[in-house]
Parts: sequence; C-alpha cells; structure tokens
Amino acid sequence: MVIGDRGLGGVAGLLIGSVAFALAVGGSCPVVIVRGQTDATDGPVVVGVDGSPISEAALAFAFEAAALRGAPLLAVHAWRDVPLVAVHAERDVPLDPMTWASLDWDAVEQQAQAELAERLAGWRDKYPDVDVQRLVVQDRPAKVLVEQSAAAQLLVVGSRGRGGLAGLLLGSVSHAVLHRADCPVAIVRADIGAAAR
Repeated sequence: MVIGDRGLGGVAGLLIGSVAFALAVGGSCPVVIVRGQTDATDGPVVVGVDGSPISEAALAFAFEAAALRGAPLLAVHAWRDVPLVAVHAERDVPLDPMTWASLDWDAVEQQAQAELAERLAGWRDKYPDVDVQRLVVQDRPAKVLVEQSAAAQLLVVGSRGRGGLAGLLLGSVSHAVLHRADCPVAIVRADIGAAAR
C-alpha cells in the first residue's frame, strides 16, 4: 500500500498524518509512506538491518525494491545500545559497565561487519544483479537512517526491532524515520516478509 504522508486534515503541525500513521502501525501489507524527496530516482534503496526476524522481512522487501528499480542497495547496521554478552542460549544480558573500557571496539565492529555480511549472503545469491553496499556504525540507528535517507530513493525498515517493548506495534526507530526521513519510507512487518518469500 502506498500513501502520502499528510492528507487534508487540519493539524498542520503533525509530521505525518493520522491515516498514514495508522496504516504504518496496523497495515496488513508493507506500507510505503511517500514523503521527502519523492523525485530522487538515482539514489540507493536503504534498509535498516538489526538481525531481528523483522529486519529479515525488511531485507526481502528492500532487495526486491532495489532489483525492480535497478538501484543499489545500502544495508545499514547501527547500534547505540549496551553491548550484550551471551550468558545462556535463550537470553543475553548487558555487559558490566566496568568492562566497557577494556572492550576491543575494533573487534566489536568486525563482529558486526561479519554478522551483516552473513545476513546479506543469501539475499545476494538470490539477487546477484543488485549492487550491495554496507554501512556499519556505532551510533543511534534512527539518526543514521535519517541521514542516509537524504540521498536515498526509498528507506526500508521493519515495524519493530530488537527493543524490549515487543507489545508496541511500531518500534522507536521505525517511528522516528517515519516522521523525519527525507525520502519515501517502507514499513515492513515480519509476517508479511515471510509470506513474500
């Protein structure tokens, strides 16, 4: 479904209209909100990747969109949270803050690069003609994605990421880019992406 970011409603101060927001939150298919530079046709399709099942659905949508447009794909993995250490097969816990100073941040970034490459591997095989670029950075994901949207023709995100508030219908990163991106934004839910494959 494709919709503009604002309609004829009278609340001009809103960054996105109530209908567009409601569809982004509760749509039963991928929802593209047209906003920002709607005429940018030579930029990449940018996709946020955090390793969650929802970001897999976003990857599926983004690769298909890039292939159809003949556009490059920029996969962005940004993080600002506390590094996690696996203590049990079913859960991770935050690293002790006293350990932060002794962390090898180059190794942390290399691990993030390797994880992103692994996430992209199967998709690159399925879409060999899509030129894939990667950006891995320690920063706030919403900030990085909004910055990248300035040169993009489409920004693709999952509806929710790895945050702890699983009951929310729209995660904080999705919410932020929906309101601040400089290009059309596609919101994709995990159950939708699985059906598309």
